[in-house]
Amino acid sequence: MRKNEAKELTDVNAVDRHFVTSLQKGLDVLTCFGRQHNRLTLSEVARLTGMSPASARRSLLTLYQLGYLDSDGKRFWVQPRALLVAHAYLSSRPMPSLAQPLLDALSERTRESASLGQLLDDDAIIVARSTARRSLSTGLGIGSRLPAYCSALGRVLLAGMPAQDALARIRGMRRVALTPQTIHSVAQVVELVDRCREDGFSTNDGELEIGVRSMAVPVRDRRGLVVAAISIAVRVERMGMGEFRDAFLPMLNRARDTLEVRLFPE
Repeated sequence: MRKNEAKELTDVNAVDRHFVTSLQKGLDVLTCFGRQHNRLTLSEVARLTGMSPASARRSLLTLYQLGYLDSDGKRFWVQPRALLVAHAYLSSRPMPSLAQPLLDALSERTRESASLGQLLDDDAIIVARSTARRSLSTGLGIGSRLPAYCSALGRVLLAGMPAQDALARIRGMRRVALTPQTIHSVAQVVELVDRCREDGFSTNDGELEIGVRSMAVPVRDRRGLVVAAISIAVRVERMGMGEFRDAFLPMLNRARDTLEVRLFPE
């Protein structure tokens, strides 16, 4: 690629001119499938993506013909070919592969599940994970998304943003009470994000799932910018929040420090 072509691709106006709406719609359709939406009708896909039924139908049939989806004539579901999209990210970016052995070691030491997440829109998306024998009922895995406003991972990632940017992001989120313990008002979420910015970690106590506590710390690059977060989760019957913090926060910090050194060597 010539230098002037590379420069053109980074220009906002040039990107707008070359934007392929049909590609966006196809990707929106492919990514609307998930654990709770594993087999979808045309009307359900249209509702989830905000497309017209005609647009959703064209995208579904194209993905079906390409082998990314299968269908029984009424419902559609994802085929293994879709893993090629995830593999392209996981195999080309160093963070997941460098984090995985650290998460495995952390999970083995604590006998709990550990995750690495990054901010995606209004969610924290898990890009690496190690699951312990004590698995959580939510069944999280790579690619799972957690609402940023009420997850420990998400609050750490929001705390890595400038305060005004984080406030605007939180105000624009769809915030609902997932459990009776979910903190979701703007003022309370901002207070917790500010506290995380000061303390260097965030916690969650039953806000995503009753009976589950989690804690997360930020991963920073050489400039000090937050690029990811590492978390660990535990069931409430195993230990109280204070004991959880005292026992696992030092381990989280050590795993984070090691990952930063490996990602950003001097």
